[in-house]
Amino acid sequence: MNGELQPYLSRIRPLDERSMEMARLKWAKVAKPLNSLGTLEECIVKIAGIKGTWEADIEKRALLILCGDNGIVEEGVTQTGQEVTAVVTENMTEGNSSVCIMAEHAKVDVFPVDMGVARDLKSGSRHRLVNRKIAYGTRNFKKEPAMTREETVKAIITGINLVEELAEKGYGLIATGEMGIGNTTTSSAVSSMILKKNPEELTGRGAGLSDEGLVRKVRVIREAIERYGPECRDVVDILAYMGGFDLAGLTGVFIGGGVCRIPILVDGFISATAALCGERIYSGCRDYMLASHVSAEPAGKLLLDELGLTPFIQAGMCLGEGSGAVAAIPLLDMAQGVYKKMSSFQDICIEEYKPLGGV
Repeated sequence: MNGELQPYLSRIRPLDERSMEMARLKWAKVAKPLNSLGTLEECIVKIAGIKGTWEADIEKRALLILCGDNGIVEEGVTQTGQEVTAVVTENMTEGNSSVCIMAEHAKVDVFPVDMGVARDLKSGSRHRLVNRKIAYGTRNFKKEPAMTREETVKAIITGINLVEELAEKGYGLIATGEMGIGNTTTSSAVSSMILKKNPEELTGRGAGLSDEGLVRKVRVIREAIERYGPECRDVVDILAYMGGFDLAGLTGVFIGGGVCRIPILVDGFISATAALCGERIYSGCRDYMLASHVSAEPAGKLLLDELGLTPFIQAGMCLGEGSGAVAAIPLLDMAQGVYKKMSSFQDICIEEYKPLGGV
């Protein structure tokens, strides 16, 4: 693994087991049937372990939307052109996108990040653009590697640094999002390589492809895997050959969760691909992740299963931008409200529930 990442990886520690046990005891005393909020209870316990305190505070939260263009769009693997990435990213800075409207309802601060959009961007005043541009888009991986290894490592470290900056500002929960035409192609290629599965199993229509377009997309990915596979030494190489600046940056965000002890919400397919990259770079990184929902893309559930993460929304979503991650936050708020505010069995003078076995 590249030595430049080691100073960050060496800061990751296991979850705080004592805080998790205290959280479990707290849940057991809440005056309701045991484990009756299911995965939501488990998430609060995990957050306690991440933060090292039973209180599991998530009141200040952010959405990082990493944006970048992908040279592979030259091969006709998308319905829309590359110019859409810049337009949508600028709209996000004005608060004019699906996830921005959702974030307003969920009380989430939005941070659009230019990791590698193909042109210079203007920022609106609602959500100021964070400029971390590494290059004006990646190269076409059908013809040459998408990024150099050095660019890839820089993107990963940029993602880690973004989490560090938010941690310094007091954010206690980070949702992950992305914007980049062509990034379901890069994510399908990267996940196919990591999971050692045929691209046909993991590749979907993205934002909408015809049957002919889907066949072309799968063929491009298969040819790239055959070409670059033997040269890939590790996950960083896989990202460099067939990934994107948004995907590599998100990989860093997930690693940053472990570095800074902040829970990171996995969004959909692209976000989950980056999450798996983070876990393969540092085993145990997934302990700092929460799965929001199951993407409708073919690889959505498979990636979460590989990470050992249980989502708490199944709504057939595949919008991206961080929409699933943001949609999950009100559910976490409700769970935390019960956890902190509801009477205990002792308060209302009734006998506690006891675990009696069974399902």
